[in-house]
Amino acid sequence: MLRNSLARYGLVSVFLHWTTALLIIALFVLGLWMVSLDYYHDWYHRAPALHKSIGLLLAALWLVRLCWRCVDCLPAAEANMLVWERRLALWMHRLFYLLVFALLLTGYLIPTAENAGIDFFGLFEVPAIWPIFEQQADVAGWLHWALAWLLMFCALLHTTAALRHHFYHRDRTLLKMLGR
Repeated sequence: MLRNSLARYGLVSVFLHWTTALLIIALFVLGLWMVSLDYYHDWYHRAPALHKSIGLLLAALWLVRLCWRCVDCLPAAEANMLVWERRLALWMHRLFYLLVFALLLTGYLIPTAENAGIDFFGLFEVPAIWPIFEQQADVAGWLHWALAWLLMFCALLHTTAALRHHFYHRDRTLLKMLGR
């Protein structure tokens, strides 16, 4: 029940998948909103602090998810999936892990460019490393923005593929990630 089987994902994988998805969507929406705020808005300083704290939460969840993925099996692919579809799904999942890592890294490099640590909901602070390269905040900020949009595009493709499997092929691909 907690672990994956050949027929479906276990509760741990389902929880990690959907919680990660919700955090990523929340971070994206919060990121879009916070960059539109002017200096005199009440949330001008609070929104980035919240964004960073949620980003640290995502980083911890990403590590747990990566470790869980290494120790748990995957359910079998649906019989109607073609070889290229299976390979594409595998590479898309790898790309997700890479994009989230790159987003977390660039997100860390933005505030730490000025030797500012990242506060985690007022509980502790992740220390800053010294600036690594010239214009670190600007370069990391641009990469963070571009990677966020790329991740959202990949998530849209991922969602479309899952819905295609569910409604067009009428297979159990989506149901497996719902724990059924």
